[in-house]
Amino acid sequence: MQLRDASVSMLALRASARRLKLMAFDVDGILTDGRLWYGADGEMLKAFHTLDGHGLKMLAGAGIEVALITGRRSEMVLRRAGELGIRHVIQGREDKGVALTALASELGLESSACGYAGDDLPDVPALEWSALAFSVPNAHQSAKAVADLISDARGGEGAVREICDFILDARGALQP
Repeated sequence: MQLRDASVSMLALRASARRLKLMAFDVDGILTDGRLWYGADGEMLKAFHTLDGHGLKMLAGAGIEVALITGRRSEMVLRRAGELGIRHVIQGREDKGVALTALASELGLESSACGYAGDDLPDVPALEWSALAFSVPNAHQSAKAVADLISDARGGEGAVREICDFILDARGALQP
């Protein structure tokens, strides 16, 4: 995990991680590598990494609400969220900052208790609003410029697990 801004201490970011009650993730480019695959019959396919799925389950098991916020609508996202027990799935929303703040309000949370991971311009408002903002090395520069931490792993290749491990480790809840 890389600090975007060397003037921010890792200790401060770990303290923010300990206060999280909600961690939200973009889907395309974070949970997936951002590529869209279309079958011969026009169906859209996405690939999800099992390491990421286990990390999300561990995060929820540690008492952190997990949410997915995506600009697209996809049955595959609903199916994957269902497999992982993720209750908060917001689809078809390009206004991700608005979506995240509305979910936080619904849960009675301030920004200081919320984290977000995103990789592109529509994610910037959510990244800026959150107390702890993550991105990935293959993200658009607009997202990387406002993220607190950039994962070593690329989106769709274990980045979500790396983010989950960072949060769990900061809370003393990372299982060896």
